[in-house]
Amino acid sequence: MSSAAEETNHKSETPSAPAPVPASENTPEENPLQAKADELGARGNEYFKEQKYEQAIALYTEAIETCPNERFYANRSFAHFKQESYGYALSDADKAIAMKSSYTKAYYRRAAALMALSRFKKALADLEFVAKRCPSAKDAQDKYQECKKMVNKIAFEKAISVQHQEKSVEKMCRDLEFATIEDDYNGPKLDNGKVTLEFMESLLEWFKKQNKLHKNFAYRILCDMETLLKTQPSLVEITIPDSQKFTVCGDIHGQFYDLLHIFEINGLPSPTNPYLFNGDFVDRGSFSVECIFTLFGFKLLYPNHFFLARGNHESFNMNQLYGFTGEVVSKYSQNMADMFTLVYNWLPLCHLINKKVLVMHGGLFSKDNVSLDDLRAIDRNCQPPEDGLMCELLWSDPHPQPGRVPSKRGVGIEFGPDVTEAFLKYNNLDYIIRSHEVKAEGYEVDHNGKCITVFSAPNYCDQMKNLGAFITLKGNDLTPKFTTYSESPHPLIRPMAYAYSLMS
Repeated sequence: MSSAAEETNHKSETPSAPAPVPASENTPEENPLQAKADELGARGNEYFKEQKYEQAIALYTEAIETCPNERFYANRSFAHFKQESYGYALSDADKAIAMKSSYTKAYYRRAAALMALSRFKKALADLEFVAKRCPSAKDAQDKYQECKKMVNKIAFEKAISVQHQEKSVEKMCRDLEFATIEDDYNGPKLDNGKVTLEFMESLLEWFKKQNKLHKNFAYRILCDMETLLKTQPSLVEITIPDSQKFTVCGDIHGQFYDLLHIFEINGLPSPTNPYLFNGDFVDRGSFSVECIFTLFGFKLLYPNHFFLARGNHESFNMNQLYGFTGEVVSKYSQNMADMFTLVYNWLPLCHLINKKVLVMHGGLFSKDNVSLDDLRAIDRNCQPPEDGLMCELLWSDPHPQPGRVPSKRGVGIEFGPDVTEAFLKYNNLDYIIRSHEVKAEGYEVDHNGKCITVFSAPNYCDQMKNLGAFITLKGNDLTPKFTTYSESPHPLIRPMAYAYSLMS
């Protein structure tokens, strides 16, 4: 389905084929509410085509309130999907199907939301329904077959998961025959197997010119990262000296040239210029390999002054869907993609700055009185579960109203200012920093200044028009200061270029 505008007035229920505008069951004079709702829906379609999804959602909502119709629910589902609010997208698709059980496009929308949530078996059932109803629709048939392949692939991965878990990256490295470094390779080289500043400076320039790090060095970095990360706790404590600046960055999402821009305006990492990158280093953007080796390299170079937290995209399912696995396989091999999955399992889940500021990728919890010791006790060496503390650290979002509600994403929760205040008081903290959400200005301050979001990927996916931002603090003044910036030019490789075909 290529646009919401196709759906509103089309009789056809195929996923993508255009169709004539159907005759209304009632003339506008006989049903003025329907006419008003159709006009609102049409205006919503125009906003959708302009990628103004919030405005589109508001108009679809008004149309539903005026005269409920399965088409408006399906359109709103698609707009929520575009905003990555997969829980809301799923709910609206369900409502459309409840209104008209034969409405094929609603099944198509529901399948998309289910796939985004990695619920492939349920998505397959919906795509099978669509494929049977639309036997001549190539898009529907292709997506049905691709989803079937993914279900089979996951079943196979599950069958061998025990063997996978028994393999560490170090063992996988030992099993490999490291390729000889060719005489004509003139890229960056480790110094006796170790990362140096000269190596990192050379690596940034090498990647900037769209060159590939030799796999010999890439494998060594992964092996050394697993060894290092295994020594880290799930909650890492950071002490910032009184006069020292400390920088917190949010999502990077494979936007390597924007990562370079951060270093250009804020300085390269060093013992006197420490950084914390707060998850979602990869996926979406098509330079994720360059981003992750840059971040891993600096972590190895400055293990006590460069920090990395796990995001919800540092996981097997998300990497399969949103491009990182495809990119690694394209640039290196499936074996290396498997190695990344194992290394990601050891990334810390949160960081505590000067015992007063807690930083996590997602947010807070579905229960009261969660302590820092509870977070320290999380056994993180696994794929993120669908509920519990680890899941919520990676997936939850703030919302403006008191209390807790189900997440718009379909995973984690949304928590209000009272939840934030109670958590801070219980743990004697000043405020939390989190990432995970696109913000127009690159950051947002919520919950009376106690919950701060930072997002560092400007013009996310080359379409959101947002600024990027990072936060700087000082040890003797934990007041956050915000630096914003626009996107940097990058080679003409589109976002999601390596994404699984079902999501592209």
